Amino acid sequence: MTAPSPIQLGDTFGRPLRDIRISVTDRCNFRCPYCMPAELYGEEYSFLPRSQILSFEEIERLSRIFIDLGVAKIRLTGGEPLVRAHLPELVERIAAIDPGVDLTLTTNGALLAPVAGDLVKAGLRRVTVSLDSLDPAVFTQMCGRDNVQPDVVLDAIEAAAAAGLTPVKINCVVQRGVNDHTIVDLARHFRGTGHIVRFIEFMDVGTLNGWDLSQVVTAAEIVDLISADVPLEPIGANYVGEVAKRWRYVDGSGEIGIISSVSQPFCGDCSRARLSTEGQLITCLFAAGGLDLRGPMRDGASDDELKALVAGCWSARTDRYSEQRSGLTIRPRKRVQMFQVGG
Repeated sequence: MTAPSPIQLGDTFGRPLRDIRISVTDRCNFRCPYCMPAELYGEEYSFLPRSQILSFEEIERLSRIFIDLGVAKIRLTGGEPLVRAHLPELVERIAAIDPGVDLTLTTNGALLAPVAGDLVKAGLRRVTVSLDSLDPAVFTQMCGRDNVQPDVVLDAIEAAAAAGLTPVKINCVVQRGVNDHTIVDLARHFRGTGHIVRFIEFMDVGTLNGWDLSQVVTAAEIVDLISADVPLEPIGANYVGEVAKRWRYVDGSGEIGIISSVSQPFCGDCSRARLSTEGQLITCLFAAGGLDLRGPMRDGASDDELKALVAGCWSARTDRYSEQRSGLTIRPRKRVQMFQVGG
């Protein structure tokens, strides 16, 4: 186990670097319209060649550097992280750096069930699974595949729970006129199971998902819809900087989360950075680009030099996009796409 880091980075607003999301691949087996629409990412689309993707050794090295700089939580993302071959090996490498680090994974679930046990043995602690609807027609519309049914994801959630990846969190992106009429059914299905559904306001991530404010079902609307079925009450955060606002059923049958980046921005205590598939350190989900770490690393930079690059980048951070969102900012010429940083 590594020694506790004496370093606690702070950005220009004093926000610490505590969480890092690492995208291990830009590829995905789904084509969700809000992330990787099929009409733009078809069979002819050229994803990153292997030489441009960070190797497991490089991800392990950067993870060690992040941990030394105060990071306490690492989340593996994609694209779909489980399309990356031998992912449990990477989990084992990162877990061995410091067993105290909260090591988690976000996945669409289609490939999860067969490897859930292997991931636990490797050191993964928890998993978040995307599931936008239980309605088969709505599900296939939102995952962009007509050969996948929600039962596959439901089986994956149960396999994850059986393997010990608990509590399982279930992410649902809510889009008006698409799946908003099914969210109460989703909440009802998982109520009492110990799993936590988190409803996410449809966000203007990237530039390709056709985002419009009229498609956003706000956090307040989501709470009202679910509470009309089973009453909810707010509860406190588990920790400073928690993304989801927590609500529990008044009858004690569980809780849900609401991620409200559009209607109730939480930039003020954001402690998250992202490492893209090709090694860019990105300090905001809505950023236009990031700091290249792959180049210096492959050119022979020492750990201390890489730490200095990360520290300098974070210390200069001024990001608070969700608080500044306006008609002038929602359609930029360039922005990192969601599948490059895993949301």
